[in-house]
Amino acid sequence: MPKVVYPSARARRRELFWVGTTLEDLRAFPEEVRLEMGHALHLAQLGDKSPDAKPLRGFQGASVLEVVENHEGDTFRAVYTVRLESGVYALHAFQKKSHKGSATDQRDLELIKKRLSDAEQIDRARREKAGRKSL
Repeated sequence: MPKVVYPSARARRRELFWVGTTLEDLRAFPEEVRLEMGHALHLAQLGDKSPDAKPLRGFQGASVLEVVENHEGDTFRAVYTVRLESGVYALHAFQKKSHKGSATDQRDLELIKKRLSDAEQIDRARREKAGRKSL
C-alpha cells in the first residue's frame, strides 16, 4: 500500500519527461513498486519530495534523486532529476542485479550520466523555443 504523503500547494504541477526507455522499464516492474515510484515522481512534479527519495551518490547536491523499493527479495530503483527548469526528468528505472552491497552498478551510473546530459539538451531546447515564442 502506498505511503500517505500530503503534498503542499506551493507550486503548480511541473511536466514529467521520460528519457530513453525509462517509462517502458518502469512499466515492467511489479505493480506495488510502480505505484510507489509513480507516487514519488508525482510529488516531485508538485515540488515536494517523497520520504523514500534520496540523493544519488556521485552526483553533486540533491538534484538527482533515486527511489529504492524492495519487493519479494528484489530491489528496484528509479532515478530522476528536478534541477532542470522545464520539468522533472525520469532518467532511469532498473532492477538492481548485484548482491554485493548497495552500490549502483557502474553501467547504470554511466547510463544515468548520459541521460542527464540528454535531459539537459532537451531542457535547453525547450527554453530556447519558449524564449522565441515570447518575443
